[in-house]
Amino acid sequence: MGTGPTHRRQPVELRFRMANVLGNGAGVARGMAPSAHIAIYKVCWLNGCYSSDILAAMDVAIRDGVDVLSLSLGGFPIPLYDDSIAIGSFRAMEWGISVICAAGNNGPIQNSVANEAPWIATVGASTIDRKFPAIVRMGNGKILYGESMYPGNHLRSAGKELELVYVTGGDRGSEYCFAGSLPRAKVRGKMVVCDRGVNGRAEKGQAVKEAGGAAMILANTFLNQEDDSVDAHVLPATLIGFAESLHLKGYINSTRRPMARIEFGGTVIGKSRAPAVAQFSSRGPSLTNPSILKPDVIAPGVNIIAAWPQNLGPSSLPEDSRRVNFTVMSGTSMACPHVSGIAALIRSAYPKWTPAAIKSALMTTADITDHSGKPIMDGNKPAEIFAIGAGHVNPERAINPGLIYDIRPDEYITHLCTLGYTRSEVFTITHRNVSCHEIMQRNRGFSLNYPSMSVIFRHGMTRKKIKRRLTNVGSPNSIYSVEVMAPEGVKVRVKPRQLIFRHINQSLSYRVWFISRNKTGTGRMSFAQGHLTWVHSHQSFYKVRSPISVTWGYKQ
Repeated sequence: MGTGPTHRRQPVELRFRMANVLGNGAGVARGMAPSAHIAIYKVCWLNGCYSSDILAAMDVAIRDGVDVLSLSLGGFPIPLYDDSIAIGSFRAMEWGISVICAAGNNGPIQNSVANEAPWIATVGASTIDRKFPAIVRMGNGKILYGESMYPGNHLRSAGKELELVYVTGGDRGSEYCFAGSLPRAKVRGKMVVCDRGVNGRAEKGQAVKEAGGAAMILANTFLNQEDDSVDAHVLPATLIGFAESLHLKGYINSTRRPMARIEFGGTVIGKSRAPAVAQFSSRGPSLTNPSILKPDVIAPGVNIIAAWPQNLGPSSLPEDSRRVNFTVMSGTSMACPHVSGIAALIRSAYPKWTPAAIKSALMTTADITDHSGKPIMDGNKPAEIFAIGAGHVNPERAINPGLIYDIRPDEYITHLCTLGYTRSEVFTITHRNVSCHEIMQRNRGFSLNYPSMSVIFRHGMTRKKIKRRLTNVGSPNSIYSVEVMAPEGVKVRVKPRQLIFRHINQSLSYRVWFISRNKTGTGRMSFAQGHLTWVHSHQSFYKVRSPISVTWGYKQ
């Protein structure tokens, strides 16, 4: 959200034919949802985003009659009754507004996912198949792969062979290239290696530049592994992965006068596997709401070319005097608006759908394979369910999901009661004075009609039953049969195994039994994953998939 309680409305359909970042990634920029309008509300300032501002802006947006709220905001998981976004989004959901939120950038740590409320669509980040290669050619002839948004070899300062220097030791943070930490006598005219972390990536380049350095190699550490989020650096620079950084430092330490050059390769499309999970994307399972699988989906969030204001350079540093219409950014804050745009498209096609129906369409049609037909990867291994949720959004399929899992506002309140919330805590979120004791008496064995399934076997439990309700939004006289890939160590039984829909908007229910084959008394937490899919008997396009997560040994 951007300006105000006072705000601007502008059409998304504006096209920018010469979109690029300093000549890289050139193409046509266009809004996600043609003919949609954006209302922008400012809630963040230099010192952060206050809960009061977030709630005030959401209240104004509700009064303004928006259809989708896109919040590229979030931090760490907190209880829903302390979470201003969860509280404000509940009110928005009651008014039929879809709320799409960033999952957070605290990955790959488990339980780091934010914006966990079940009425929110929580979005993690994925890579795309566009690269900006900027290789390092070392003096020994070996090549290290890197990436950069720096303009390239046509600039005089780029592509030169320079002496390498990696300044370590002392307590000034010189290995991280803090401002003022680099001795000019050691780095002047040289290519400086800076470890990633602590301070901003572009800030490191500015520190090198101010110390007289001619170029920079930004080296991933163990924490960053092979993450390749690029920047519009203020001097010739490239980012290399952790494995490459070990080779580079080994070369520096074993060579009397190490040399290297950076060779910029422009923009390369379609040569790499994608999507894959972004290393920084926050992971589940949900810390405060483990019975709901989060994140819900992932979407493009790495090296995204985004519109940029004219009063700020592309690196966002105050010293950067360059002016551009677009810059490059990474984060779940970039993934979130991709999904918000798809939600707007679905809303335009089905104006009477609830936010839960729209989220169901996004989730049950998501992809779990990449462009090559292989499993979506997370680093060097297939992505787990707590990284991708239901999978990577697929706009073409989401607009025609066949079946949806719908949820009424009262069902969310019942779900809050299952979490053990007090009357006052439920009231804080919902502004409804309810008795959870009475609600639970009326709804024994309740499970929220969520598009994904999260099963927890606590100590001594071996069986779990859940119920789901599907609504036909595809064709009349449709028959769906169930297919199950059971999580390891679990037997899954579904009844009925076939759903016959005679009419549009007809709803049918089914039940699922999960029988654990594993012992639950070991004291150790363990996980398994699978999925349940309803497949149309005649139209193979309709495959309504629900991911399943199973947890043993959960301790609250």
